[in-house]
Amino acid sequence: MTQGQILNHQGPTRLAVRKLTVTDFRCYERLRLETDARPVVLTGPNGAGKTNLLEALSFLTPGRGMRRATLAEVGRKAAGEGAPWAVAATLDGPLGPVEIGTGREAGSERRTVRIDGQPAKAQDLAQLVSALWLTPAMDRLFIEGAGGRRRFLDRLAFGQETGHAAHATAYEHAMRERTRLLKAGRLDPAWASALEEAMASHGTQLAAARRRAVERLDAACAQGLGPFPAARLALAGEVESWLADTPPAEVEERMKAALRAARARDEAAGAATFGPHRSDLLVRHADKDLPAGQCSTGEQKAVLVSVVLAQARVRTGLTGLAPLMLLDEVVAHLDHTRRAALFDELSGLSAQSWMTGTDEVLFAGFGERAQFFRVADATVARVE
Repeated sequence: MTQGQILNHQGPTRLAVRKLTVTDFRCYERLRLETDARPVVLTGPNGAGKTNLLEALSFLTPGRGMRRATLAEVGRKAAGEGAPWAVAATLDGPLGPVEIGTGREAGSERRTVRIDGQPAKAQDLAQLVSALWLTPAMDRLFIEGAGGRRRFLDRLAFGQETGHAAHATAYEHAMRERTRLLKAGRLDPAWASALEEAMASHGTQLAAARRRAVERLDAACAQGLGPFPAARLALAGEVESWLADTPPAEVEERMKAALRAARARDEAAGAATFGPHRSDLLVRHADKDLPAGQCSTGEQKAVLVSVVLAQARVRTGLTGLAPLMLLDEVVAHLDHTRRAALFDELSGLSAQSWMTGTDEVLFAGFGERAQFFRVADATVARVE
């Protein structure tokens, strides 16, 4: 199923996981969970295995999942080092049910993917399902270094621009090779120029995609969402700023010249000191006209939720298929009014949401619009 098929399909576009099976994944030896299309609420004590289920779902999309873990890290420890693991799901989408699965085979360092029983590539999953997630670690997104915000932005851009991931990977590869070459102290000018040309080509595309993604998100975030604050988004980066008034071809040439001029400085630093890998995402609380990092903890969480919900709307508008929402401890730091608004928004999305929390009472506002499960010691039981 391609994005074009989704956009041309006239039927319902709701996306939901109807069956999830995990084998030797994190704390789970084997679990099979059946759900309907309503939001899913997982409650239980810390360490029970709630977040592990969200991580399992995140592996149904391309990439390294919501914890950026290696294949070896997510295998169940009791199964032994290098043991295989698997995550499989039945998805209900616009063209009907589809079976997808991913995992690690015994003795392999490669991730395997199957769609309706046939071997596939990880990137093929992007045509069937995407996901957005919030984790407690992201609560400090606005007050820590630019690297986390940059990765956050790139995940959002991946969901908007089909070629963004490829450009990001190619740029990082060329940058690492150039750094290795400079550190060796025996510069091959022709090879350095070739790597800088690759960095400039992919870096310009990377920066341009980020600009487009931020422009879309800024427009969506400016509307706000009930009690969730409107946010304003912008990019801070030399290459991104050049693209504001310079054609991409000229920016690419300018970037190549800047990289050549920076060789001595980069050799001394042992890293590339210029390029879109140093850019930053700037987020402001619109009503207070303050950087999000200067707002209270509760306001920062509200701004972050606002941005993620805006991304869900943008993604749906671009592809016709909303992303799964994986929200770990999402109600922490949200007051009653914002919890109610969040539940209303999630209930109206055309994709399923999965949420975790330690206190079931905080999700009572869902009523019968959600389905509830209790998690304890790697077991999951439906709350009737």
